[in-house]
Amino acid sequence: MTDDPKTQLDRIREEIADSFDEELETQLDEDRLDELVAEGMGEGGAPTIERKLYFRELFRLQHELIRLQDWVQHKKLKVAVLFEGRDSAGKGGAIKRVTQRLNPRVCRVVALPAPTERERSQWYFQRYIPHLPAGGEIVLFDRSWYNRAGVERVMGFCTPDELEEFFRSVPDFERMLVRSGIILIKYWFSITDEEQEFRFQMRIQDPLKQWKLSPMDLQSRVHWEDYTHAKEEMLARTHTSDAPWWVVQAVDKKKARLNCIAHLLDQIPYETVPRPEIVLPERVRHADYERHPVPPEMYVPEAY
Repeated sequence: MTDDPKTQLDRIREEIADSFDEELETQLDEDRLDELVAEGMGEGGAPTIERKLYFRELFRLQHELIRLQDWVQHKKLKVAVLFEGRDSAGKGGAIKRVTQRLNPRVCRVVALPAPTERERSQWYFQRYIPHLPAGGEIVLFDRSWYNRAGVERVMGFCTPDELEEFFRSVPDFERMLVRSGIILIKYWFSITDEEQEFRFQMRIQDPLKQWKLSPMDLQSRVHWEDYTHAKEEMLARTHTSDAPWWVVQAVDKKKARLNCIAHLLDQIPYETVPRPEIVLPERVRHADYERHPVPPEMYVPEAY
């Protein structure tokens, strides 16, 4: 780095600005959807939180998430967070904001595909067990074993007997997880019928978002009332003192993210972990070191 103080300050500013770009780019992408609304879709779910406040609170909460991450590592805690909800309810966006600035070796996301033929023959919970956290880890489940109480039930992928066995087993299963030392937190993201339709229409209109619409997602519109009944029974039968459900009002996506992160931070008491001062060692230089040039044909063309 140059010794010129002004140049150093400019570089520092550039680095700080660049660290914010990922969230800003994501938000600009969402703003583009608002433009599509203005062009042809009529009124939609306009956010009610002022942008400056949203970013200020998001960055503050993400700083606290880093402190929580350090505490989880320091104390070898085991944290599992379940994100459930209707299709397009905003689970993915919330997960992205939680993980955005965390160490992926500490905080990882589990989003399992449809079970294989072999997995379908296993004990139902078996495929999820290898993904549970070890000491010093946070695992975020983007959908979880509650698939059985939701999509599998509604779409006929499980029998009534399998569903009933799930409801009998899951409180004991989660109780065992908690007794083993896992901090288990369950979130249900709740949106209205009208809001889901609006978000699906936005994805249909946006070629960059159409990949998010699977045939199963589209069927969720047909089966809205079936999913409502399934959700109500699921919450009633699996909301326990050991593993309670927390419902996130998610019609306003920005508020939902902030509320979810703030609540998550409140569930795990944490403190600042003392860190030793970091000193960058001097680069070792050798008189016989020679850096060989890279052949020009190996460089990526500089189109920008």
